[in-house]
Amino acid sequence: MTTSTLEDEITGWFAGRLAKDWFVTAPALEIDGDEILVVGRLANPELPADANDTVARAAEAGRIQEWRESTRDRRIGIAREAERHFGRNISWGAQCGETRHLFTTANVPVMTRLRLSERKVLDTLVQSGVARSRSEALGWCVRLVGKHEGDWLADLREALVQVQQVRAEGPTQL
Repeated sequence: MTTSTLEDEITGWFAGRLAKDWFVTAPALEIDGDEILVVGRLANPELPADANDTVARAAEAGRIQEWRESTRDRRIGIAREAERHFGRNISWGAQCGETRHLFTTANVPVMTRLRLSERKVLDTLVQSGVARSRSEALGWCVRLVGKHEGDWLADLREALVQVQQVRAEGPTQL
């Protein structure tokens, strides 16, 4: 099964399993080999016309917390079923207005080999107090690249989908 076909299956599966009144739009799914992150948009709370940003952010955070608590048992059941079916951790999050909160997300260790000059970058981040460890420094670097090179990474992911489609259309193993 190709990655896009598997992602389509996962998307469809969650569309069928999630309560239709949980979110105002279809949830966003982020999928990799270890985790499926489900983030749904909640209805904005009704606020007085003169509400400032502090009131709005507090109301949005409250809406997210209420949804998290009221759906906990059902989400756990869905997650267990999906974890058995897809072999990945299931994580949840919600967005309301400008407030986005992720919960139960996975921290997955990765191994890498770095040369001296690359280790110096990580050590500088640790010694300066930006990070507590090389591991945290590497995560910081990855987030920084993701933030500043988002369009390039999106183009690269799109190109990978096209490569997978071409491979799927090619000859099978001889």
